[in-house]
Amino acid sequence: VQLQASGGGVVQAGGSLRLSCAVSGLALSSYLMGWFRQAPGKEREFVAAIAWNGWSTYYADSVKGRFTISRDDAKNTVYLQMNNLKPEDTAVYYCAASQTKYYTRKGDYENWGQGTLVTVSS
Repeated sequence: VQLQASGGGVVQAGGSLRLSCAVSGLALSSYLMGWFRQAPGKEREFVAAIAWNGWSTYYADSVKGRFTISRDDAKNTVYLQMNNLKPEDTAVYYCAASQTKYYTRKGDYENWGQGTLVTVSS
């Protein structure tokens, strides 16, 4: 199983980025997929998740209205569109896959990608 996150970079405040998570070795359509982030010196926190059927999405309050999670099962890829980025969004972003329904709990995600760094300058 491999989750490969990409799309990070340096952007000015107010800008946008789209992260991608290419998944191999598991049937994406059977998994809840999530994005987490970890800023320097802080714990990894939940950002967004999308249900196995793609019908339900969930967001942390801090990103609601700015970030959008989506999935393309045909491409085995999950996306995180990030708009109106703020300096406090600076972190390493990780994608993860879970077979449970507990989308905010990082301990319930069995598979993790390596992370992609997002830096938002003020």
